[in-house]
Amino acid sequence: MKTIIFYIVLASFGLATQLSQAQTDSTAVETKKEYLQEQREKIIQEEKDKLRAKIERINERLDEGEITKEKAEMLKKEAAELHALNIENRVAILENEYEFNARNEEDKGGFIGMGDNKVLTFQVNAERNRKYDKRTTSDIVLAAGFNNATAEGQSLNDSDFKIGGSRFFEIGWAWKTRVFDNSNWVRLKYGFSFQFNGLKPTDNRYFVNNDDMIALEKFDYDLDKSKFRMDNLVVPIHFEFGPSERRETEKTLRFSTEDKFKIGLGGYAGFGIGERQKLKYSVDGDKQKDKLKADYNRNDLVYGLSAYMGWGGAALYAKYDLNPVFKDQPTDLHNFSIGLRFDVD
Repeated sequence: MKTIIFYIVLASFGLATQLSQAQTDSTAVETKKEYLQEQREKIIQEEKDKLRAKIERINERLDEGEITKEKAEMLKKEAAELHALNIENRVAILENEYEFNARNEEDKGGFIGMGDNKVLTFQVNAERNRKYDKRTTSDIVLAAGFNNATAEGQSLNDSDFKIGGSRFFEIGWAWKTRVFDNSNWVRLKYGFSFQFNGLKPTDNRYFVNNDDMIALEKFDYDLDKSKFRMDNLVVPIHFEFGPSERRETEKTLRFSTEDKFKIGLGGYAGFGIGERQKLKYSVDGDKQKDKLKADYNRNDLVYGLSAYMGWGGAALYAKYDLNPVFKDQPTDLHNFSIGLRFDVD
């Protein structure tokens, strides 16, 4: 058994030497050392178990008189040498495959393992692959506030819709790209958004389609709620202006607009993806709720002007539909919104 212990210790010492020579940077070294230490222990245990099983079979043969004591000792020594070399070779394969994957893996990631077994995924040279000048960033856009619609020459005070009760909500994704190489004063902001515009008619009225003529008419019962909602999918594009902080290191160049004034001017274009009307009322004490999804002859194309002005990630926001809400009407109705906009990194 002294011979067995000698070879196991010898293989383990050789592995420890290989580990000490494989260090590159502190983070990578710790990850590699932890993984290889775990695999080293696993390999040693597996080979010990195999060696132990062989020795048990050799002892059985000796007890049964199939071999002599000298033959048994020779077979045990050969088995110990075999499994000690197995440890050394398996560890060498493990280290070589690790180095190969780390050297040849493109982009960010890879794996280490034995043969076809991918044991651990890891990050390779993240700092080296980090882009020095990141001119384009992205964020989530959220906006909400008051919505309304007026005809040409009509003031908001004469609107057919409740000023406080009509609201809008917008959610989308936007990219922001620096226009000039060495200045971030002008940025192009673009993306896509879902708009949900609501109109609540006044004076107990609701929308009715009379041969494609859309009109507001009195409802037969007292309405607890009358709401017309228009859903759009649009592509907003804005030129954003404002100062930013230049943050430059040896490895990166970034421009931050955190806590900086900004103003955005632009517009949007897209198409309507649905409209519906919701009515709530009571008949002889029984509450009724109608959801009407009829054809309201709405314009399929949606386009307009929009602007925002604010500080950091929050801004005042306004948008105005240049397209009429309904097609081919005697009087064109245009939807507009005012509220708050948040650009969430």
